[in-house]
Amino acid sequence: MMTRPALLACLLCSLGATAAAQTPDTGFFPKAATFANDVTVTANVALANEYRYRGIGQTNGRPALQGGFDLVHASGFYVGNWNSNISWLSDSNPGVSSSLEMDFYGGYKATTGPVAWDVGVLQYAYPGSRPDGFTSPDTTEVYASAGAGPVVFKYSHALTNLFGFADTKNSGYADLTGTMNTGVWGMTATAHVGHQWVHNLSAASYSDWRVGLSKDLGASTVLAAAWLDTNADRSVYTNTRGRYLGKGMVLISLTRTF
Repeated sequence: MMTRPALLACLLCSLGATAAAQTPDTGFFPKAATFANDVTVTANVALANEYRYRGIGQTNGRPALQGGFDLVHASGFYVGNWNSNISWLSDSNPGVSSSLEMDFYGGYKATTGPVAWDVGVLQYAYPGSRPDGFTSPDTTEVYASAGAGPVVFKYSHALTNLFGFADTKNSGYADLTGTMNTGVWGMTATAHVGHQWVHNLSAASYSDWRVGLSKDLGASTVLAAAWLDTNADRSVYTNTRGRYLGKGMVLISLTRTF
């Protein structure tokens, strides 16, 4: 079944194909060349000492190699893909072979007065084999964010079960992030607080927080370090290897954008 981000990507591709098929005097669609000129493509790759998502460990304390790409149209529409190695699924159940997370998303960004906003849909996919009866970790969320100045608020709402928790459709995650140029050595400071509500499973709900600094090293390369922590329930977020996945830690990453 085609996911919402995949459907959006197909619609954008169809728009480009239709533009190419139109004669110049129709005036309804832009020429294919104009459409292509209005699209910006960027790619990114990152190395981190661990993959943490919403404060929860995804690689059992081991490094993560991550990367993806984005296509952004001048109108504000965008689609993208992001990927990372993971181990949390196999760590929770030896019968699971999934070792990769693939995210596909699409949406629309715009600015109204001082407010920059963004709405979209995101599909988390975890390819691999799983035993019978294992709740699929694949998750679809819709999201909306609004930001003014250095502060951005975002809310994500699950349209499916949440990351393998059964009967958790309609779970939600809210987060508030602030960014500020410190004026010292060109470093940027960030602060974040978020809360994950897990529908029908209150023990899995938790809050997370993070403070950090990043430095642009030039050549579109950014070095970042942050302290992050959670109050996640140990009984829920301790894997079969005995590691508590919500423990506080220093996260260090190096990201290059092309």
